[in-house]
Amino acid sequence: MSYIGRFAPSPSGPLHFGSLVAALGSYFQAKAHQGQWLVRIEDLDPPREMPGAADLILKTLDAYHLHWDGEVVYQSERHELYQNQIDRWLASGQAYYCQCTRKQIKALGGFYRGTCRNLHLTNESQCAIRLRMTHPIYQFEDQRHGTLTIPTSLADEDFIIKRRDGLFAYNLAVVLDDIDQGVTEVVRGADLIEPTGRQISLYHMLAKTEVKYLHLPLALDKTGHKLSKQNHAKAIDNDNPKPALLDAMQFLGFDITEEIHQASVSEIIAWGVENWHVEQLPAATEITPIFSNRSL
Repeated sequence: MSYIGRFAPSPSGPLHFGSLVAALGSYFQAKAHQGQWLVRIEDLDPPREMPGAADLILKTLDAYHLHWDGEVVYQSERHELYQNQIDRWLASGQAYYCQCTRKQIKALGGFYRGTCRNLHLTNESQCAIRLRMTHPIYQFEDQRHGTLTIPTSLADEDFIIKRRDGLFAYNLAVVLDDIDQGVTEVVRGADLIEPTGRQISLYHMLAKTEVKYLHLPLALDKTGHKLSKQNHAKAIDNDNPKPALLDAMQFLGFDITEEIHQASVSEIIAWGVENWHVEQLPAATEITPIFSNRSL
């Protein structure tokens, strides 16, 4: 089977150093396998999105010579795909309506305990939709970290596939999209290790072959928090991409020589593809980067 990878940012803001690491890791892994690298904009949550961010993200990828294959896919245009699958599960009893609030679940210890599983609720406007967990995943294999364990309480939980406010849940959409696009391996940040179990369980419920997973180390700020849009991480520079590019590649375990420092952006990317090896990735899942090239 030919390799198909993807980069799937949410348009809640411009790309920052942490998202550049994820983009580079997924790109290098795909191209080192002579595969395709797809870009999908995960615009599932309009209240959290920044106007113009999707276009800005694509311009940033171009500036860093991370050129994608095929057309960009937008999750906001794929609601019918998600709803059709939910309707099939509701009809079969695999999914059900749940009226429990976050406050109620938190009071019961933070994990949903199946309160509404057999109540046969029908009030759509007041309910989320949950999936009966019939294929819990307690462990999975990561291409760099080996066997990773999912907490039992999380693995066993009937999780939400459509929110009370009518928005589709990330876990459902990402799996249906990856299946539809033929993705063979997901390369992303280590903050998504825990949801991986739920996503693999969806593959099993859908009788589909699960993808492979490779989780990259998270970039932390000086206070130990993940570099993220929510934590106001600074946008990377589209006009002068080399410093951030070299810092991100060093973060991913590349030994950057003086010759590479003097190369063009396109030459650096080509060299990265040629010299990429999963084994070079740090063993840690969280790292505070040292910006030797003054990228930030």
